[in-house]
Amino acid sequence: MLDTPRPARDAATEKGAAPLGDLPEWDLTDLYAAPDAPEVQRDLDWLREECAAFAADYEGKLAELDAEGLLRCVRRDERIETVAGRLMSYAGLRYYQQTTDADRAKFLSDCQERITDYTTPLVFFTLEINRLPDDHLDALFARNADLARYKPVFDRIRKMKPYQLSDELEKFLHDMGAVGDAWERLFDETIAGLTFDVDGDELGLESTLNLLTEQDRATREAAARALARVFGENVRLFARVHNTQAKEKEVIDRWRKMPTPQTARHLSNDVEPEVVEALRDAVVRAYPRLSHRYYELKRRWLGLDKLQVWDRNAPLPMEETRTVAWDEARETVLRAYEGFSPQLAELAEPFFDKGWIDAGVKPGKAPGAFAHPTVTDAHPYVLLNYLGKPRDVMTLAHELGHGVHQRLAAGQGEMLSRTPLTLAETASVFGEMLTFRRMLASARDDNERRVLLAGKVEDMINTVVRQIAFYDFECKLHEARRSGELTPDDINALWMSVQAESLGPAFEFMDGYETFWAYIPHFVHSPFYVYAYAFGDGLVNALYAAYEEAPEGFQDRYFEMLRAGGSKHHSELLAPFGLDASDPAFWDKGLSMIEGFIEELEAMEG
Repeated sequence: MLDTPRPARDAATEKGAAPLGDLPEWDLTDLYAAPDAPEVQRDLDWLREECAAFAADYEGKLAELDAEGLLRCVRRDERIETVAGRLMSYAGLRYYQQTTDADRAKFLSDCQERITDYTTPLVFFTLEINRLPDDHLDALFARNADLARYKPVFDRIRKMKPYQLSDELEKFLHDMGAVGDAWERLFDETIAGLTFDVDGDELGLESTLNLLTEQDRATREAAARALARVFGENVRLFARVHNTQAKEKEVIDRWRKMPTPQTARHLSNDVEPEVVEALRDAVVRAYPRLSHRYYELKRRWLGLDKLQVWDRNAPLPMEETRTVAWDEARETVLRAYEGFSPQLAELAEPFFDKGWIDAGVKPGKAPGAFAHPTVTDAHPYVLLNYLGKPRDVMTLAHELGHGVHQRLAAGQGEMLSRTPLTLAETASVFGEMLTFRRMLASARDDNERRVLLAGKVEDMINTVVRQIAFYDFECKLHEARRSGELTPDDINALWMSVQAESLGPAFEFMDGYETFWAYIPHFVHSPFYVYAYAFGDGLVNALYAAYEEAPEGFQDRYFEMLRAGGSKHHSELLAPFGLDASDPAFWDKGLSMIEGFIEELEAMEG
């Protein structure tokens, strides 16, 4: 599955493309040479035959296996996941390079349907695992250390036991997965095909969003109004997608007897609901100390009575407008990584040289940015929409952090390398922090330091405050959908209820901003994903504080954490650093770093 894009923010404008240098494009031949390459059909044929053979060999027989037999079974299942993952990674990455291309969309859809069909006989596997008694499994783990390595996988599977349906219904839901995916593709293709008229220029979504970071206020306003106009024209379609996706989720949750709409996400993230709620409550309590306070400061900098939505990511009046060429961005991030550990830079370097990054903005290309791990016997790929804004450098640092994390975790194998979303943001946000700290240390004067600090505060507000507001919006939307169909106006009202609360009294909201929920991909692709960003930022702030307090040996512990992938619970991974995410005070520590930056900015105004 593709890694969900990072928070939808800003890329850079197409008008600034000239000085960027040579932007890299993906070389997908490490997966397959072409969609019609014989290896594609070979792997599809193998998958069909192996899935059938696996079911014939093991269905109804898991309880009879000894430790060595169960280990062979697990490894065969892991191999199936690897081959299916390679096929879907290739089809998905190729599609995201040009989502409006009908042939690429068809290839992806055909792969999804065939793999869904082939793997339907495997549904029994997790169902039968959940029927095995705990003491039976514990005895098998005790007899075979290689099998015991997979215990975290079994533990996660067995957390779904209370919500498991009959074998027939589980197979039915498995088969229906491709239908639900069609709504995601409709969303992606619609978003990729939208154009926005800004002062006579026809721009795509990324370039229009980017204009919200332009120095000229009239340009920012024109972009915001263009976004509102086009979202408003398409709001009925986006409301239909959200209604359908939320209703499908409600039906599945009801049949599974999930206690809340968020339960499935918490289970997949391997995180306790009370930990997430502690995070959410800590952030909401901090709104006045963080976003409200910062935006009041920004309002004064901009000399305005009220901020409008097009001022939220505006550059500061004293900020120098410049374009960062690709080579400079590469050097900045790699040197920041190297300053922490030469090994970190060595792990990141191949992304630039081997076709593992697709950087440029192109018609039909998926918006945003992500790192996709593919499979453990290949390597990750990073997608950017890079056109030279300083914040794009931070996005590069973020996505390379994901890529390095995925490379390190690959040694765990296909099943154990997958990091829960809450921890998947750890290396990415840490990479951003390293890059920011290097840039801050190199600031030429107080003015440049102020600009860097303000940019970092805005990024952290976007990552923490904005994402928790998104999470609250989703909670409200899914709860409201359980009582019936939601009109576009209903969804608009839910959106505005969280925006005013999170952004604070410094803002006014233009007519049309109520539809800006429409373009956020997380709501469609991964409901309730967004809190993972706030989780990751808070965790990294606490980690970085631990690094500054006691740098001796920190790098070794950090790399060990990344190599663990999904083989350990977050409590085990954080223990060597003396951190505990279940402690409500943990989140306040992370938020205090943002507050400290705001205090420094206020002092500079002194």
